[in-house]
Amino acid sequence: MPPRSKIDLLPADVREELERLLLAQCFSGYVGLSEWLAEKGYEISKSAIHEWGSGFKDRMGAIKLATEQARAIVAESPDDEGAMAEALTRLVQEKLFQVLVDIEVDPSKLSLTGLTRAISELGRASVTTKKWAAEVRTKAAAAAEDIGRIAREAGVSEDLRKRMHKIVIGVGA
Repeated sequence: MPPRSKIDLLPADVREELERLLLAQCFSGYVGLSEWLAEKGYEISKSAIHEWGSGFKDRMGAIKLATEQARAIVAESPDDEGAMAEALTRLVQEKLFQVLVDIEVDPSKLSLTGLTRAISELGRASVTTKKWAAEVRTKAAAAAEDIGRIAREAGVSEDLRKRMHKIVIGVGA
């Protein structure tokens, strides 16, 4: 395994500021960034910053793509029976797996417990969403029956009662 990047070894606040500067400068100005780090006491070459910045740019691109995909799912998918939440959960699971496959992971920095917990929470979220959708369907069906009974007692036509029932249970008019 290659040695860790000097940038990875920077204190978190300095590395986060470097990330902000890279984003603000559209991944350019490496000489200036090298000088800025030198002023803070960290001798890191412009080439090392560029190399690390390329990986950071790739990670940011992947995050941007995942965000755009999630927005597209939200925009195009009606949330019947939690379909949107399930699709987003699957997207997150896919991206997590892709990150694990694509990045070079330092085993000493990988928390298997944390990773397992994240995957477990995604699964739990999916189950919770499905339970919630079933509960909503049950309540909607009960409400539709109540509305139908009240409408029948009020003399509303069968056709209108059927249309009301469909609207309440979410299958259209």
